Amino acid sequence: MGLWGRALDAAGISDPGLREDYTHQRKVVAGYRRSSYLAARLLLPLPLLPHLIAATAFMHRTDTLLDSGPVAERAGACAEWVKEVRDGLASGGSDHAAVRPLLHTVSAHPGLRDRVEDFLDAAATELEFTGFATEADYQHYVDAYALPAFMLIASLFTGEDPEAGYREACRTYIDGSQRLDFVNDLSEDLADGRLNVVRETLDAYGVTRADLENARDTPETRSLLAHLIGQARECLSASRHLVGLAPPEGRPLFRAMIEIEQLTATAAAAKGPGLLRAPARPPVPATARVLLRERRHARQPR
Repeated sequence: MGLWGRALDAAGISDPGLREDYTHQRKVVAGYRRSSYLAARLLLPLPLLPHLIAATAFMHRTDTLLDSGPVAERAGACAEWVKEVRDGLASGGSDHAAVRPLLHTVSAHPGLRDRVEDFLDAAATELEFTGFATEADYQHYVDAYALPAFMLIASLFTGEDPEAGYREACRTYIDGSQRLDFVNDLSEDLADGRLNVVRETLDAYGVTRADLENARDTPETRSLLAHLIGQARECLSASRHLVGLAPPEGRPLFRAMIEIEQLTATAAAAKGPGLLRAPARPPVPATARVLLRERRHARQPR
């Protein structure tokens, strides 16, 4: 039996159909965010791994429905999905293969139920997204959508959030992570018709949407990108105290997440205007060193 089978056993997931549902979700998560999946696989206690996969797969499916296709189609698909999940939460069961693992994980981690409801409530924020005019608009987005999304994962380590300041530390982390995603994914987002840079920041640096869409390498563009990456780095550095607020079983994963984001920020800074053509990726050797170091931490007796 491989590690995944042992993780399902450790989590008490014995029903063959449910094991198949979780296994499908694992493939989805591993396919779209490989480095995050490897970090979780290496650093989490086995009983937690399937539940983190279920929460992550739910977040990803919801996010994809909110972002894919014309607005009217997205609204309809999202409404159907929200109803499917909420009906499952109310009844405790579902015929939907993507909902069943989430329901089982909620039964194992009851504190997750409110976080799922929070995230479903937040869906309208993403659906109605048209860009950020001001920094205040961006901060509202973090509170209304990005943080509820991250709390789906973070709540698995705290239940009812017993540690004072834990949620605020999570917010600092996801602020930095979101800022990094928005600057690193500029080329992909622009290709999809989305611009996630605050318009007042663009104006302050004298950069236009056309400059970004046409990947113009100008002093203004370079300064803008350096500023955006610097903002992300600052938030990520400030979020390091999240590790100390997390329970011991979550610390290696959170520490690795922050370090890998910082590696990505360094790679993005080195790429500069090249980000307007393709995202940067953290170097594989440095990422491996972080994961192996944290693997040693995860194996130490607590």
